[in-house]
Amino acid sequence: MKKRMILMLAAVALVFGALYGFQLFKASMIRQALASLRDPPQTVATTAAALTSWQSTVKAVGSVRAEAGADLALESSGTVAKINFKSGDEVREGQVLLQLRDDQEVANLAALKATADVSAIILNRDQEQLKIHAVSQATIDSDSANLKKALAQVTEQQAVVDKKTLKAPFSGRLGIRSVDLGQYVSAGTTVVTLQSLNPIFIDFYLPQQALAEVKAGQTVKATVDTYPGHAFEGTVTAISPKVDAASRNVQLRAEFRNDDHRLTPGMFATVEVAVGAPDELVTVPQTAVTANPYGDIVFVVEKKEGSATGLAARQVFVKTGATRGDQVAVTSGIEPGDQIVVAGQMKLHNGSQVSVNNAVTPADDPAPTIVDR
Repeated sequence: MKKRMILMLAAVALVFGALYGFQLFKASMIRQALASLRDPPQTVATTAAALTSWQSTVKAVGSVRAEAGADLALESSGTVAKINFKSGDEVREGQVLLQLRDDQEVANLAALKATADVSAIILNRDQEQLKIHAVSQATIDSDSANLKKALAQVTEQQAVVDKKTLKAPFSGRLGIRSVDLGQYVSAGTTVVTLQSLNPIFIDFYLPQQALAEVKAGQTVKATVDTYPGHAFEGTVTAISPKVDAASRNVQLRAEFRNDDHRLTPGMFATVEVAVGAPDELVTVPQTAVTANPYGDIVFVVEKKEGSATGLAARQVFVKTGATRGDQVAVTSGIEPGDQIVVAGQMKLHNGSQVSVNNAVTPADDPAPTIVDR
């Protein structure tokens, strides 16, 4: 009986030992399987964070306006007799553009000139008569007054005749003609617009805080949606002497050369004014910075013992400043020379193994779309 109990206990111990050994074996295999499932090294592109000179700027929106611009109209009514221009023509100052029918006015002018000539003859004759005391001084005075009156009437009628002619008040480019030959035109009706396009102005507003850093002569760069990828360079020429009480903004005007007439009045423009002295800031490509609910982050590549490639990515929270072209300024979080991941960071987490391949890297140009004109 005792012998059977010993055999039974030995059998039970053997079964439990086998079960325990199986569990140890299973745990070992699970650990090996999990170890083999670790993230493989991820291929990324990197660049070194650089300390570069950074010129602070102030951006604003503005409107393009001509140095001189006017909607040309006549001061007198009448029928159009001659049109001496085509829509879009370049014209010179003083060039005759349009002539109204003025036959009656010219005839009246000729009659008044004849009257003035007669008054001059009478005055000269009476002055000769005065020398022999044939007429009185009162007659001479009356003749002089008549001559002055006649000449004034000639000048007045000449002004009436001149109002029948439309001339260019300055040189520039004409717009679209809005009247036709033979059409009756009332006084004040716009005939055509005239714009002087070179140089050209851009008016814009800056907050009052910028007054301490902006002055006449500073460089201005402007861009318009019409010509993406191009910038126009000019200078600040005028600053308003007062700040708008409602918006606390101050108006500025910049002048631009416009030889090719690509800037036209009424355009919407984005203006960038350089202010202050350049700073030395750490910059990285904008693609290196990833938005995060807790702040912006970048991945720094560092050496790591035990990694298959000897490199690992460390997640770093950073504070960013202004942007410039493809670059962004980083005010804290990284140091110059740190190797920053600029491509492939979406598949990384803190501590990921990485391998570096810089065959293709994102652009890192501070002014990728600026072409001086």
